Amino acid sequence: MRGNPEQEIDAESPIALSDSPSAAAAFSTDSSERRQLTIMACNIVDSMALSARLDPEHMRDLITAFHKAIDDVVSRFDGFVAQYLGDGALVYFGYPAADEHDTEQAVRAGLAILDTVRTLKAGSGVPLRARIGIATGLVVVGEQLGTGDIAKRVAIGGTPNLAARLQAAAPPGEVVIAASTWRLVGRMFDCRALAAIDVKGLPQPVEAWQVRGEAAGVSRFEARRASAQSALVGRQEEIELLLRRWDQAKLGEGRVVLLSGEPGIGKSRISETLLVRLEGEPHARLRYFCSPHHTQSPLYPLITQLEQAAGFEPGSDCSAKLDKLEKHKVNTRSHPPVPVLGTGPSSAVDPLCRGARGPDPCLRP
Repeated sequence: MRGNPEQEIDAESPIALSDSPSAAAAFSTDSSERRQLTIMACNIVDSMALSARLDPEHMRDLITAFHKAIDDVVSRFDGFVAQYLGDGALVYFGYPAADEHDTEQAVRAGLAILDTVRTLKAGSGVPLRARIGIATGLVVVGEQLGTGDIAKRVAIGGTPNLAARLQAAAPPGEVVIAASTWRLVGRMFDCRALAAIDVKGLPQPVEAWQVRGEAAGVSRFEARRASAQSALVGRQEEIELLLRRWDQAKLGEGRVVLLSGEPGIGKSRISETLLVRLEGEPHARLRYFCSPHHTQSPLYPLITQLEQAAGFEPGSDCSAKLDKLEKHKVNTRSHPPVPVLGTGPSSAVDPLCRGARGPDPCLRP
């Protein structure tokens, strides 16, 4: 067994050994850098009771399976397992390679780990449970801390300790995130605000949110931006072209418009502006969002759009979902024919509107 199965990931564990003279000497400043990381702390629930009830070899097998489950999930979501600490693990997102989706991936990985851990049995058929804390912040991270076989890639700063404290405060089988993480994921996840948590060493309690699942049908543009937007500047020609194509679609002429271009030039904003301009007109809106994180999920954009249209709620059982699908089908049949504005993959390209790839305005009758 690796380490003490009851070792907690907190300020007293190896992630906080930076105050030690020997650790400081072993940490090479030449290989260290300041990075913003999203850090996940994950622990088995009630491991003390498990270790008292199970044979040591069985406990070792259980922790080994737990570590493997974490490793498999984290690798799918581009994370980096920095340390296994007995019955827990510390995982970095944004290291060694950074990506704009790191924070989202950390939360998705946390939810996936909980689902996977539930399939493990802690003896007598009792499902194993874990709890997870996630925080985002600036740290100093280097190639190694320590020497020889015990060398570890350790992030130094308040973020790992905050993640550990949130993990300790999380209910069994839940993911709790810090305010710094919640601000980055925005409305992409269904989150419930918790009471402020007292954290040892901090003068004020910290805000925390419980993640109940991923929100359906919310684009990254909507999730990361405030409700009030500044005026759109320099895109009047593109907006007018889209409105002309919409007028043609209302007259029965099929129209498809594709916006494509480099990231950050305003494609999503153009699409959102068009939707605002059409708010007073009768139309049905279909929105489909592709994602590089769901390449293994067949028909993900179609399923997500249908879930949103039917009003699925996180945690609903199959019976409740079926009832909502039946109700949605009846409501759809009762609607009179109207022009359709869809956002998603298109098969035809309007040559007059190139230069802008995000939610693609597809206009057709």
